[in-house]
Amino acid sequence: MFDNASILVTGGTGSFGNAFVPMTLAKYNPKKIIVTSRDEMKQWEMAKRFQGESRLRFFIGDVRDRDRLYRAFDGVDFVVHAAATKIVPLGDALLEPTTNAELGNWQGSIDPTA
Repeated sequence: MFDNASILVTGGTGSFGNAFVPMTLAKYNPKKIIVTSRDEMKQWEMAKRFQGESRLRFFIGDVRDRDRLYRAFDGVDFVVHAAATKIVPLGDALLEPTTNAELGNWQGSIDPTA
């Protein structure tokens, strides 16, 4: 499924991305995996762990920024949407703000793919 594909992982420096990226690189042969996130430090740390991996690219951006998403989605075959704008355990206590933030997050991610 992911062989020779371009894959974009939103929120790719989070816990899901840190599991998905090495598994996908090992199990499949993607053309490239683009890791997007807002956190430059986490991208730098992840890039150090995968130093020399030519199939991995990093892209600073926020899923709520539609223009950045248009740039990130260019030439991408699959999008794995793992970005979150709230800390999950806090979301239990703040259900309404978390839900509203995540709905906006999803809307911004879906719109450019239309």
